[in-house]
Amino acid sequence: MGIVPQGIKLIIIGCAALIAGILLFFWTKWIGLPLIILSLIFTLFSLFFFRDPVRDKIFAPGEIGAPGDGKIISISKEDYYDIVVIRIFLSIFNVHLQRAPIDGEVTDVDFHEGKFEIAYKPEAKDNQRNKIRIEGENGRFAEVEQIAGAIARRIACYVNKGDRIKVGDKIGMIYFGSQVALYLPADRVNILVRKGEKVRAGETVIGLWKRKG
Repeated sequence: MGIVPQGIKLIIIGCAALIAGILLFFWTKWIGLPLIILSLIFTLFSLFFFRDPVRDKIFAPGEIGAPGDGKIISISKEDYYDIVVIRIFLSIFNVHLQRAPIDGEVTDVDFHEGKFEIAYKPEAKDNQRNKIRIEGENGRFAEVEQIAGAIARRIACYVNKGDRIKVGDKIGMIYFGSQVALYLPADRVNILVRKGEKVRAGETVIGLWKRKG
């Protein structure tokens, strides 16, 4: 179990505050004790939230991986039914790293400022978001949209246009409760998951490419 780079600074701050609290405790427990408690809670939460578990599943040809950990809140067709969109809600208890759903090349990274609605509501589609387009072989493609929630205020993207990535590779992170949307060509995939199901990035097979695709 590792820690993502974005969390190391916060963990160091928490540990420093904890040490300061311990030192202050010997001078005045009324200041030291609250600082110890708060810094310990902060450090433990940071260790938990910014965890980076090992995900080493080898996907078979044609399998599409889940881009995020969490609960599927909707599966619908958009853009005149040409695109199927799978939306995943991430609570603060989920791993918040996003992973590539397919092999391919990053052909676009598109960031938009937006609102900060609660991530499991339909209105969240207009929140601050970052969409990563990955194009694979034979015209296959997938888009992963990182969507900030009411609490989340930062989206980290680990990839750039032109990068070559493999299914399961880390591509980004969203801070705190959030949503991840996966866009796929509706006529070229068979979706294997259902609304309400829990998925894990880099482990769950979310769909299969049809043979013709």
